[in-house]
Amino acid sequence: MKVRISEFGWKAGFRLCRKRPDLWKITSKRGQSGAKTKFLGSVLPNGSDLWKHNLLACLLTVLAVNLVSCGEKEEKKISPLGITEEEYAETAYDLDQIQEAGELIAVTLSGPDTYYEYKGKGFGLQFELAEHFAVSIGAKLRMEAVRDTAELFQRLKKGEADLIALEIPENHMTDTELQFSGVRSCPSDSTAAVKTGWVVRKDAPFLAEALDGWYKPETRSFLQKREQLRLSPGGSVKRRVRAPFQNRAKGIISPYDTHFIRHSQAIGWDWRLMAAQCYQESGFDPEAVSWAGARGLMQIMPETAVHLGLPADQMHQPEKNISAAARYLRELERKFSDIPGRSERINFILAAYNGGTGHVRDAMALARKHGKNPQLWNDVAPFILRLSQPQYYNDPVVRYGYLRGEETYGYVTSIRERWLRYRAAVHGGTTGAAPAPSRKNSRGGFKSKVLSAEEVEAKSKQNTP
Repeated sequence: MKVRISEFGWKAGFRLCRKRPDLWKITSKRGQSGAKTKFLGSVLPNGSDLWKHNLLACLLTVLAVNLVSCGEKEEKKISPLGITEEEYAETAYDLDQIQEAGELIAVTLSGPDTYYEYKGKGFGLQFELAEHFAVSIGAKLRMEAVRDTAELFQRLKKGEADLIALEIPENHMTDTELQFSGVRSCPSDSTAAVKTGWVVRKDAPFLAEALDGWYKPETRSFLQKREQLRLSPGGSVKRRVRAPFQNRAKGIISPYDTHFIRHSQAIGWDWRLMAAQCYQESGFDPEAVSWAGARGLMQIMPETAVHLGLPADQMHQPEKNISAAARYLRELERKFSDIPGRSERINFILAAYNGGTGHVRDAMALARKHGKNPQLWNDVAPFILRLSQPQYYNDPVVRYGYLRGEETYGYVTSIRERWLRYRAAVHGGTTGAAPAPSRKNSRGGFKSKVLSAEEVEAKSKQNTP
């Protein structure tokens, strides 16, 4: 009969028992699911015979990895040295295990001041702070947003997260197994009425020590100012906006028209629509860099560039950037293939290009919940705007949290209006989907106004027969 010792399915390894320093335990690493470690066996070192026990520990590790069960009924788990799992508490997942895994898992709440995603990248002060700490310990941050503070504590206590990256008020923290660590504020701070701070488990003392050693109030101030700069109008967007027409009389929109024509044909888009999108993204400046880190004519995010196979040193090359954007638009079109009609689908694709597919799907789910048609942009647009309000981005049907909805709604509206102008001035396109007509202002131009969610919804009702 063969006995399965490494019954728990993860790679076995050494871990020093924090609760009993004289006990070396062989345990399994935590997997991606966040499950806690499982006890496999133990070795008791003693003076000059330590090398023997190390050798024995290695043998036990090999045994734990390689022995398998013959399928008989599982009995009480006992290590080769006769110590049962129940005799010792499970080992904490502390700093050394986080560094070994290369990943720090933090949980928080979604919101503009905590954590949100924009074009696939995380933002928000709590995210920025957590990422700063993760870098300091040589780990990658995995930030996860949950529904409420009760779930924050639950995830932390279960070992599914390493820390709560949210400043919890002192009077809300009554669990004796948890403690404050790292980012903190107190009544002496101008912005704090009560003491608040991040939270970790008490059985992760080395993580707590690292957090306390890392955090300094000036770190918070620096990251907070940087976040505010990003959110300010034109904050850290670096671009030189050019004229929307290079030569209206000759029908030339930009110096990059040949690239738009070539790559839009590959995806069946009107090249003038791509030109309108490019002007909205970068103002036809190939060197543009946005507050979120997007680069080039079509403002490709670095992570998206990797996915599309666009090297970092080619992100500012006009044709390479436009080509990558065309591939991304084709991907988005496939993701929204459930939207009938090219003209209607374009709205959802543009919104996803700006705000992310997940957020658009969230708005569609909200529209469905509130009795609207999730496949009509006029029904979904009000909920794009409302995803910046807590009662909507915390709704149970919403998976991706807070969205800068006004920006995404304005993005779609502006591109479609400019597309209409380009179609009127320049002939020749590949898609038969014409943009909806836009209102002219008193000067004969086109006026783009970002409406409130209520105004958009009222307008939608007026257009409904």
